[in-house]
Amino acid sequence: MPLQPSDYSWQQTPTTVFLSLPLRGVCARDADVFCAESYLKVNFPPFLFEVFLYAPIDDGNSKAKIGNDAVIFTLYKKEAVMWETLCMSGVDKEMMQTIREKSIVQAQARAKEAMEAKATARREDQKYALNVMMKIEEEERKKIEEMKENERRKATKELEAWKECQRNTGGQEGARREQKASRREEPFQERRKLKPQSLTGSSTSRHSAAKGRHLESIFPEELAEEDCVPAPRSAGSIAVSFTPRVFPTALRESQAAQEEEWLYKQAQARRAMNTDAPEFGDLKEEEKNPEWLKEKGNKLFATENYLAAINAYNLAIRLNSKMPVLYLNRAACHLKLKNLHKAIEDSSTALELLTPPVADNADARMKAHVRRGAAFCQLELYVEGLQDYEAALRIDPANTTVQNDAEKIRNVIQGTELKSQ
Repeated sequence: MPLQPSDYSWQQTPTTVFLSLPLRGVCARDADVFCAESYLKVNFPPFLFEVFLYAPIDDGNSKAKIGNDAVIFTLYKKEAVMWETLCMSGVDKEMMQTIREKSIVQAQARAKEAMEAKATARREDQKYALNVMMKIEEEERKKIEEMKENERRKATKELEAWKECQRNTGGQEGARREQKASRREEPFQERRKLKPQSLTGSSTSRHSAAKGRHLESIFPEELAEEDCVPAPRSAGSIAVSFTPRVFPTALRESQAAQEEEWLYKQAQARRAMNTDAPEFGDLKEEEKNPEWLKEKGNKLFATENYLAAINAYNLAIRLNSKMPVLYLNRAACHLKLKNLHKAIEDSSTALELLTPPVADNADARMKAHVRRGAAFCQLELYVEGLQDYEAALRIDPANTTVQNDAEKIRNVIQGTELKSQ
């Protein structure tokens, strides 16, 4: 049960009441103050101070200051009269409970009003800000429209000036041409006057020929333009020769045919894309590229997120099922997750695709044999596992890691045989 402190002090004036309440060593942040019109409460465990005031106060303007191990209240009276006591006299428990509930309801109502007023003010501020932004945007739009209109008028004026200039230039050139033509026709007219009327047809033809030559010289620019037009380009074909692939191996040991077959299969595998399925419609362009998915799976494998890597390889295989490296990498993920049968299946599929056996796919074939052999050994099928490790050693005899693993498998097989005997 909380304790009621009694070592408080108070003073008053006709308009104000000053109340000082010591906190008795309690931290200031642990004190909870509640003030209403006729009720005052301070909760600082284990103490509880409450006062049913003698007369109503203006709780909206009243103040409380916490500091120096005390709470100092400045309470403003609603009526300027002197109080006989601080507390109301003759208050029973039922009346106390009524005053408490009434004070709480009043406080809640004021808090709700304050919240609504705050929300209203916020809405008004937002509305005002929106109106200001709309005005600013409208002014900017008007400025842009004015700039566009000015540019349009300027361009129209420039176009009209250019047209006028072209008309003036054309008129001057036409006048010059007419003057030149008239000057050239003057000698012919004088000759026509001097010659008798009974000229033969030959002289008439010569005159017409001279006139034709004169007319041809009137438009030299047009004839020059026609002469400058190039003839249509003739069709042709270009022969392209590719550098042949050179294999440095001796002819008796050459695998040129197998190499060419392997390269052809790789090119066919890269072109064997299956992106027309409806389930691939939502994928991005890079997600439809098996090479991109393979790199994604490799990054996920490096972070030990093997399930996500398997999902990436699965999608890549659905897009292109002829790439052996996808099965090889998925086998490594299954081996990490102890999905041994799936690892054996993927390694076998990779070996089937890695044909014919050439130097270009030797490293991939060696990895496929090692991973399938490791899966066999984890299934305690040591004989089958040793066969794969020996196949890997035939591809890379200098690999010390594979040699050591194969020796361990031989020791396990020999130990098993000795125990059975």
